[in-house]
Amino acid sequence: MNIRTLPPDADAPEVTEWSGKFVEARRRGRWEYASRKNFVGAAVILAIDGGDVILVEQYRVPLGARCLELPAGLIGDETGTETEDAIASATRELAEETGYAAAHWEVVGEFCSSPGMLSETFTLVKATGLTRIGEGGGTAHEDIVVHRVPLASVAAFTAERRVAGVVIDVKVLTLLGAQLLEDDAQ
Repeated sequence: MNIRTLPPDADAPEVTEWSGKFVEARRRGRWEYASRKNFVGAAVILAIDGGDVILVEQYRVPLGARCLELPAGLIGDETGTETEDAIASATRELAEETGYAAAHWEVVGEFCSSPGMLSETFTLVKATGLTRIGEGGGTAHEDIVVHRVPLASVAAFTAERRVAGVVIDVKVLTLLGAQLLEDDAQ
């Protein structure tokens, strides 16, 4: 194993350049990046039911467009949930966003989506044994459309949504990975 030395910026003091209600812009040496305030994490849900996956689509202001995503939510962001773990948050968010409850939960691991720009990480959890318990659609401030997509059709469905002008969240790649790695030259 080759151990490399840390870059000079790694030991520089962290400076908060700007702070809003939920997000901070920070600098460490030459690096600028965004962080969530209060070190709030996120839970992202890979909800699989038989041969289907549950996806959500909602308008994202930073993108100026609707976005196709895995269901997700912040951990401990609401009053009374400050001490919840990723599974408790995922349980709450899955019901709220999609109208489903899961019988089985599995923590897959901790991941990041844009490590050169964001300090945010998320816990990916797999939910199986789904039961429909409500309509979903999110809170009064959200306009979430729930999609139940056969796993075999995810690539085509994603392509259709992209043609319709929907932005695709990088976490949807978890469903496309094997297809992307296939060698078409065979």
